Amino acid sequence: MSTNDIPKPPTLYIEGPAFWAPSLPGWDNARAAFRGEGSVTEPPAKRPAPMVLAPAERRRAPDTVALALEVAAASIAGSGRHAPDLPCVFVSAHGDLAINDYMCTVLASDPSVLSPTKFHNSVHNAAVGYWTIGTGCMAASNSISAFESSFAAGLLEAAAQCAADQTPVLLVGYDIPSVGALSSVTTSRGLLAVGMVIAPERTERTVASFDWSLVSGEAHTIPPRSDISQALTANAMADALPLFELLALGEAGTLALPLSPKLSLQMRLEQA
Repeated sequence: MSTNDIPKPPTLYIEGPAFWAPSLPGWDNARAAFRGEGSVTEPPAKRPAPMVLAPAERRRAPDTVALALEVAAASIAGSGRHAPDLPCVFVSAHGDLAINDYMCTVLASDPSVLSPTKFHNSVHNAAVGYWTIGTGCMAASNSISAFESSFAAGLLEAAAQCAADQTPVLLVGYDIPSVGALSSVTTSRGLLAVGMVIAPERTERTVASFDWSLVSGEAHTIPPRSDISQALTANAMADALPLFELLALGEAGTLALPLSPKLSLQMRLEQA
């Protein structure tokens, strides 16, 4: 089979874009700032308090879970979908770096005092686990990490599921700062989370459509345009920023999201 015989991936549709950073807490804030119609929040917001969780769990949840559930709930609200029915893909480059730093520190000093709660929250699928329990979601759920290519890998997984099963898929990406000794091997800074629902058909909630394909060779990425967005590029989920800027600006555009040094996910975005 030649490359000309390979079926073109179907056009997919974006609903319910969601965004959270301390300087831009919520999609309405971020969209206005990216359009030059708003500014960053001063003082920066504290971490979100997702209402999906019961009050006690909300207080105990680590930053990764709070971030992920905040944008997941906002994306579901924006899409008008029913959370228990949607498969979901949660993606984080590093997981909970703060807890993993704690785990490594305690295991190296006195393993007998290791906190069972922190151990429970240290697994990479903690956020998606809280989401599926909190919403009663029984659909398929994935937790993905691909280091510096994590956003593209999560987007590719969600798009592939959506296209193959002809069902909407919730995509959530989030990362937090590295701390302690892990700061010497990771460079993530600040809090950043994004979310959207990818649907197989256009609906009244569609905000954009996109065609997508895998492209060999080095990705020629487009850096974020605005100073506000560029201030967030130290976070490991920053590859999502150019896409959310286009969504905010209501513009068409082509993006190349790196999946590896020699492969990228190309998107041609068209506004609804």
